[in-house]
Amino acid sequence: MNDTISDLLVRIANAQAVEKETVFIPYSKVKENILNVLKSEGYIADFSADKEARGLTVELKTNIKPFEKIRRISKPGKRVYVKSKDIPRPKGYGTVIISTPKGVLSGNNARKSGLGGEIICEVF
Repeated sequence: MNDTISDLLVRIANAQAVEKETVFIPYSKVKENILNVLKSEGYIADFSADKEARGLTVELKTNIKPFEKIRRISKPGKRVYVKSKDIPRPKGYGTVIISTPKGVLSGNNARKSGLGGEIICEVF
């Protein structure tokens, strides 16, 4: 598989579409950091890392639909980098997840910290 982050986003979106409570995702540190941001922003209920099974179990919010869409911005074939002042603000509600030198952050936190980086995805 070439794009494991896209796989993470698609698995979460598909599990939410069929109203599953949990979804299993192969482990990686970047995925764990992205899930930390999604949890802190309130898009997923919780997640746990099982290093023995080499995976992450994500608990989705079942009583509400936390997001409409997850869209991958920076892809392996075309990376998208921005400065802190150019971080996009999704219309209405939503957030952007950015990989910065200080780690994976939400767009608001990166903007407040004055950090730019690679735009991973947009959640709205």
